[in-house]
Amino acid sequence: MALFLSRYDNKVDKKGRVSVPAPYRAALASQNFAGIVAYPSPVLDAIECCGMDRLERLAAGIETFNPFSDEFGAFATAILSRAHQLAFDGEGRVLLPDALLQHAGVGELATFAGRGPVFQIWQPEAYAAYEREAAAQAREQAAQLALAQRMSAESAS
Repeated sequence: MALFLSRYDNKVDKKGRVSVPAPYRAALASQNFAGIVAYPSPVLDAIECCGMDRLERLAAGIETFNPFSDEFGAFATAILSRAHQLAFDGEGRVLLPDALLQHAGVGELATFAGRGPVFQIWQPEAYAAYEREAAAQAREQAAQLALAQRMSAESAS
């Protein structure tokens, strides 16, 4: 499975084409589809992107719901119905549909953020704010985890 790390800022041309970072393209090289799958994040103002293998696993997870349930309908609609297969052109670019660009508020510049098995495309200032908040939450949670581990160790002694 592809693994996406780090952060990159790339220009988006007037047609909506953007170059996918070379390390991300390299991570996808073993896939049977030469491109990415992109859909609006159901929880963030970002575009969620992955390889076809990841989307197939996600679809398999959705299939575990009763096909007539609200859960199935919600996930199938929020992810599968809104997903786009975006092939790489000869320069490693993809053409982002207007609906995706609008969802994330992306204009002339896009921030690519690696998140392990997926990456996201953000409007740069929105990502910077999200990253600051995530770092603050991680610091707080790390401190709480360290305290809980220390208390657990003390009670075990």
